[in-house]
Amino acid sequence: MASEPRVAIVTGAARGIGRSIARRLLEDGWRIVAIDVKKAVFARHARRVEILVGDVSEESASAAAVAAAKKRFGRLDGIVSNAGFMNRVPLARHTLADWRRVIDTNLTATFLLARAAEKMLRRSKGAIVAIASTRALMSEANTESYSASKGGLVALAHALSVSLAPDVRVNCVSPGWIETKDYAGLRRKDHLQHPAGRVGKPEDIAEIVSYLLDAKRAGFVTGANVVVDGGMTRKMIYEE
Repeated sequence: MASEPRVAIVTGAARGIGRSIARRLLEDGWRIVAIDVKKAVFARHARRVEILVGDVSEESASAAAVAAAKKRFGRLDGIVSNAGFMNRVPLARHTLADWRRVIDTNLTATFLLARAAEKMLRRSKGAIVAIASTRALMSEANTESYSASKGGLVALAHALSVSLAPDVRVNCVSPGWIETKDYAGLRRKDHLQHPAGRVGKPEDIAEIVSYLLDAKRAGFVTGANVVVDGGMTRKMIYEE
């Protein structure tokens, strides 16, 4: 007898990495609750997707996503907390309101989703994947709130992996340079600065997320931060 299709919530699913993750999971046979501040469109898979428009920094959005999974599909097996943005401004002009907005969207939303979904995920022996960034490990100037939020995600993921054990696995993925808009427009030197020989694509992250959500393939992986950056954080750079 065939098992029921698995169900995942994917945040920030309308574009970029989030959209690629949602599409990959749909190809893998999952049902999806896709939530974003903009309406996501998955025309080919409309019967297997519940579309929500909402701001994941708000507590009500997490509750709505979990409720939608329960009402539409009757279960919840995974969460991909991907929604996030950067507010890149000099420290002196970085307001407290700006800081809180980034932290709430990039970090607090994962906490809210995990809390709202705990019972359903424990029941299904499910998994959570948070999308952080290599900026949790290295920085450019004027990225304080973004870097802090992504570093917080790495820590939150391993904390949740212990708190929700052994029922729910929780992992983090830290992408490097993932080009989501104009890949063909990248320069040769953009690719060659990566030890892997190219800039990353959203599909590279979707592949890792697909693996981490799958208990058969990744059942012994929890509390991990998987860096997917073409080797950039392992490359020593000196100016000549």
